[in-house]
Amino acid sequence: MANKVRLIFVVAACCVAFPAYARDTGKEARMRETPFGVLEFLNWNSAWNSYKYADQKSLEKAAALMRQAGVQWVRMDFLWEDIEPRRGEFSFVKYDRIVALLRSKNIKILGLLDYCAPWACGNAGWNRPPDDDESFVDYARKVIRRYKGKVEYWEVWNEPDSPVYWEPQDGLKRYSVLLRKVYLEAKKVDRRCKILNGGLANGLVSLNHLYDNGAGPYFDIVNLHYFENPLREGALGAVGSVPRLAYTIMERNGDGGKRIWITEIGCPGIDKGAPETDDWWLGKNPREEEQAEWVKGVYETLLQDEHVARVFWAFFRDCKGHWNNGVDHFGLVRWDFSRKPAYWAYQDLTHGKKKPRRKIPGEI
Repeated sequence: MANKVRLIFVVAACCVAFPAYARDTGKEARMRETPFGVLEFLNWNSAWNSYKYADQKSLEKAAALMRQAGVQWVRMDFLWEDIEPRRGEFSFVKYDRIVALLRSKNIKILGLLDYCAPWACGNAGWNRPPDDDESFVDYARKVIRRYKGKVEYWEVWNEPDSPVYWEPQDGLKRYSVLLRKVYLEAKKVDRRCKILNGGLANGLVSLNHLYDNGAGPYFDIVNLHYFENPLREGALGAVGSVPRLAYTIMERNGDGGKRIWITEIGCPGIDKGAPETDDWWLGKNPREEEQAEWVKGVYETLLQDEHVARVFWAFFRDCKGHWNNGVDHFGLVRWDFSRKPAYWAYQDLTHGKKKPRRKIPGEI
């Protein structure tokens, strides 16, 4: 009888520990995958980003709110120009602090190895490939070695298929060469690490380009970015269709065993009382309550797909005058760290609740 009681207790505890989305799938592996992530610019501390995280206090505030929301993954830059501002001179102080803080909150990291240090691309621009691939590979090698055992997932560049982040565009040919070199070196440094391709802004077309360029063996996880306007009829259907179509491409190229991560998806949430804000690139800015409904719909839709392992909401915190349109309001929390309805919707999802929690008067 005692053993039977203990068994009942263990089963009951497991049912409480895992959120409803995991129980509904009936797949033990999905329970362990902790799919809830966010993109956040925790390394930003410059005039061009309004000194978003200018001190340790603001970082600690963000990390505490992430923890409370149930955020289990953070996608963040490990910028080359920060870490190696001059050739051969490396500084990890800023990133050591951020990594330690997130680990103290049991939040895992997807690290972005990205953008060209000015000295490495002839001052042609941060969005240019390096003049010498080995200089980027050396930076990547040192970062991966530094955080071995602390960061296991690395993404090579951000949106290399977008002219905003990679110039000149060539159908990912040049990028595929760099990806291969970083992948091979990364596995030497940390054989357990996982490499993601740079999140693709032009999803399906660009995924085909990667395979056509022979890059398939040099990423462990397929990484996609895409956005839909939640105010458009049929938008959730479109959200669900992208990973299904991506998987057909993967399977056709012998990659059916890999998983898909969506490392950027989101929309603005504008408070009714906020100053007038220019629309984002997909049209009219959603209101905060509409953003909250979109958070719920996006996660519930994507997590029904057995091939989608993780979804990162962009962003965790609003920005201040960076894009000068609705994109500044992608956050789950506002610039002042007060929580939006989307924050509560996200929290309810991570805790397995079906209805978004409403803000309590006087609560931030």
